[in-house]
Amino acid sequence: MIGTSTNRMNYMERLLLWINVQTRRLSTRQLTFILAIIVGLVAGGVTCIFEWLLGLIKGGLTSWFPKEEVGWFYLLYPMVGIILASLFVRFIVRDDISEGVTKVLKAMSTNSSQIKPHNCYSSVVGGALTIGFGGSVGPEAPIVLTGAAIGSNVGRLLKLNYRGVTLMLACGVAAALSAIFKAPITGVIFVMEILLLDMSMTAIIPLIISSVTAVTLTFFVRGFEPMLSASTIGDLSFSHIPLYTLLAVVSGLMCCYFMRTNFHIKSLIDKLAKPWHRWLVGGLALGVMILLFPPLYGEGYGIFHHFMKGDVSAVFDNSGFYRFRTIEWVIVVYMAAIMFVKVVAMAVTNASGGVGGTFAPSLFVGAFTGAIVAYVANTWFDADVSIAAFSLVGMAGLMSGVMKAPLTAVFLIAEISSAYQLFVPLMLVSCVAYVISRYLEPDSIYTKTLRRKGQLLTHDKDQAVSVVLSVGELVETNILSVGEYDTLGDMVVRVIPHTTRNIFPVLNDEGKLLGVVEFDRLRKDMFDQTKYPNSVQRYMTPPADVIFEGESASSVLEKFENTGAWNLPVTTAAGKYMGFVSKSRILTAYREKLREMTQE
Repeated sequence: MIGTSTNRMNYMERLLLWINVQTRRLSTRQLTFILAIIVGLVAGGVTCIFEWLLGLIKGGLTSWFPKEEVGWFYLLYPMVGIILASLFVRFIVRDDISEGVTKVLKAMSTNSSQIKPHNCYSSVVGGALTIGFGGSVGPEAPIVLTGAAIGSNVGRLLKLNYRGVTLMLACGVAAALSAIFKAPITGVIFVMEILLLDMSMTAIIPLIISSVTAVTLTFFVRGFEPMLSASTIGDLSFSHIPLYTLLAVVSGLMCCYFMRTNFHIKSLIDKLAKPWHRWLVGGLALGVMILLFPPLYGEGYGIFHHFMKGDVSAVFDNSGFYRFRTIEWVIVVYMAAIMFVKVVAMAVTNASGGVGGTFAPSLFVGAFTGAIVAYVANTWFDADVSIAAFSLVGMAGLMSGVMKAPLTAVFLIAEISSAYQLFVPLMLVSCVAYVISRYLEPDSIYTKTLRRKGQLLTHDKDQAVSVVLSVGELVETNILSVGEYDTLGDMVVRVIPHTTRNIFPVLNDEGKLLGVVEFDRLRKDMFDQTKYPNSVQRYMTPPADVIFEGESASSVLEKFENTGAWNLPVTTAAGKYMGFVSKSRILTAYREKLREMTQE
């Protein structure tokens, strides 16, 4: 067995050596384009496998339910899926693979864009188990993390620099998202709007190559039809603008509900300490919600096709309310209930151990928001507007506000439906919903947690470099310390001759920092032997400030700026001394990281 592993490693080393030799003949641009094609093909292929696996599981579990009968198995399926996905993550992957887009953003800011190799497949398996068995989340986050992992590991194998690895990661994301929606423009814009906030034209070309490559492969495997075919959109009339404006305002408010409810439910379930408690409580709660509202099963894209035909009664299929599907006020109440409960179901799925994202749920809630506005206007106000059109525009509004990505929302809906005549209402609703949501919730659902931790890359170059910079790597541990009971003589004989530094930490017996002694305070007395019995505490002063373990670079730079100090001690939260960080060293590292991030 050991021999087999050794042979496998030898083959891998030889392959990597051969690849490195061959790629030396290529220019940087040629290599980038070739790698973009490879990443696009692999990410597109994995996306097709994910779609097939998800369809296989979901179809096998639900396709045999008569629509007029209650699907009692809905009560059990979600718990089984959450348990299977959790066991897979806990005992096979042994790593957190939830919240895929957030994981990608964090890898870019804190881990040099490096993502673990297992993410090339683990999110596919975990996501398929969760969503196939009814988890009310989306497949996009798992596939985005998968595409990012493919690109990241390709870049790492070829020993590219930070910018090169980040670009390959972005190519993987663009390719995966383009493939799952058959929307190449959306894939590129998503990367530019959500991930890479500062890009040159040189970087955009590889993104386009990866996206087009992935979508071309997907077309041949899954057909050339758009994801949604809207046949009842009708013509845009000036009289519809007030209704679209109303939809925009409602969408902006729903975005706020979406985000706040998601974080609140997650915090409640996180209080359950034991995993099996989360599986049981979350699985049962999700099962009850799906039993009452069957459209909540899985990502929920199936109901979109009914909305594209103007059919809202399909929301009652397999529910106990099927016989009420023709009563107008019941339809409105039932659809509104589904819209609000979807957010709870999504949060419960993720917090309980499922693997999925918030991308599809935002589209789902948006589709229901638009459909309700159109149905109410048609039923009670004789508006004669298209339910399909309002569903599509509502999808763009929610996605724009939840993800803070209005361009991605506009182009995604246009591409997946081929409804380019909706560009004006799409832009109107997306922008208004974005502004309202931005006012109520400044961060997107992906960035809220990262910004609180100081781990979010932004347009601001200074802040972006500060996020990427790791202070832990800059701590100097070779500075000699003195004990709290040492004397001036001890320092003159045992410490000063063996160092060139001008600052000394004073520690107690437990290694906690008590203060610092600066060389200038010793200079006068160190040549007077009668002063040697003096305790070092006579010369000790409190440090100008203290840097805590794990503190962000931006916070550290602010402390240097406020104190004017050139050296600051680093301690744990409990006060245990770890070392010093010098201002000169952190500024040097800052310049090097800036050069690494911006070089082509």
